[in-house]
Amino acid sequence: MDRRFFLLGAPLALAACATTAQEPTAVMSYVPPERTIDPAYSILYAALDGEPFPVPAIDLTRIVDPKFLRREVDFATGEPPGTVVVDPNERFAWYVLGNGRAMRYGVGVGKVEAFNFQGEATIAWKAKWPKWTPTADMIARDPQRYGPLRNGLPGGPGNPLGPRALYLHRDGRDTLYRLHGTVEPWTIGTKVSSGCIRLLNQDIIDLYDRVRDGSKAMVLPVRSEALA
Repeated sequence: MDRRFFLLGAPLALAACATTAQEPTAVMSYVPPERTIDPAYSILYAALDGEPFPVPAIDLTRIVDPKFLRREVDFATGEPPGTVVVDPNERFAWYVLGNGRAMRYGVGVGKVEAFNFQGEATIAWKAKWPKWTPTADMIARDPQRYGPLRNGLPGGPGNPLGPRALYLHRDGRDTLYRLHGTVEPWTIGTKVSSGCIRLLNQDIIDLYDRVRDGSKAMVLPVRSEALA
């Protein structure tokens, strides 16, 4: 992946990070009858200690397709180490390590093309257990659901941003798009959010620890067929 991609800006007023999914069985992208769990993944996705709120283990017998689990992979790119590259079409995010390698994470993306941020941004800052506030557009679309939350929801187990968030800015302005955790791990690998990029909680914590404030993020254009 390189600069051959033509990057466009999405309407910022549509940005937000709430989910549209309700039940795991309705949106799960991969449900094997039985699976032998790699012990290494059981460790990667175990419950985390030392957090102010619980970060439960991921049930790997009910998670999305195993290809969306975290792993280091070959990754040819002209982007410098420390860049985060997101491909909504493939439902992956890469943290560029350099020397042709990257850490790859499965992601959930916006449910419709107009909700997906595209282009280059800066990870202006990061937050642990961030507060979440619905946008005015979200409240207007669904006042019954989002109206009571207009003053924001504090960080915690029920917050849709999960335990970490990375805030994307462009030209010094908040785009309202984030990379963040999720309270719905079964949605990874699907088109589900109102525009933000969601990762498994253990993965967003790993990415948070790697990324530095001011790092570059690149979100590739969405192919319409990829959101079908």
